[in-house]
Amino acid sequence: MRARLNRYLERVQEELLEAFAGDYTSQEIAGSFALGVFITMLPTLGTGLLVFVVLSYLFARISKVALFASVLVLNPAVKWGVYGTSISLGTFLLGPVEGIESVRSAVSLDVGWDVLVRLWVGNLILAVVATAIAYPLAHKTVTSYRNRELGLLETVTDPIASRVTTGSESTADTADEQPDVE
Repeated sequence: MRARLNRYLERVQEELLEAFAGDYTSQEIAGSFALGVFITMLPTLGTGLLVFVVLSYLFARISKVALFASVLVLNPAVKWGVYGTSISLGTFLLGPVEGIESVRSAVSLDVGWDVLVRLWVGNLILAVVATAIAYPLAHKTVTSYRNRELGLLETVTDPIASRVTTGSESTADTADEQPDVE
């Protein structure tokens, strides 16, 4: 189990390094991640991944790695908490549904349109909030990494980067090696 988890983490780190060092601008990477967060937050019942594939095919400037990385943040285990919060938020905003005493009794396929509307309203609000948070965080992370200001990410990715990169130095690395002239 531990070996499988380590292989998975190494793969994620390699993909993140590729995304950060790739041909996309920091705005494109952050936008791709934020779009992925928005789609993943919605109750798409698994069709979100299909939407990712279609968007990746239609738009060349979408970072596939950043788009699919959003699934790591909003994985199936987290989604149930999002759904519960969405129904609660929708019920708070639109009022309770007649015949349903609690949110727990509302988690069923035959609950009716009133509960589904509350789920979608709450989910849409949470998706907008999560997207508004995801974009600046992703943008800051990518620009910090590219400017070599994010030590933790470098510490995690450098062992992998040494195996992945072709040995070219960045301008940030060569600037550190030049002597100070005063």
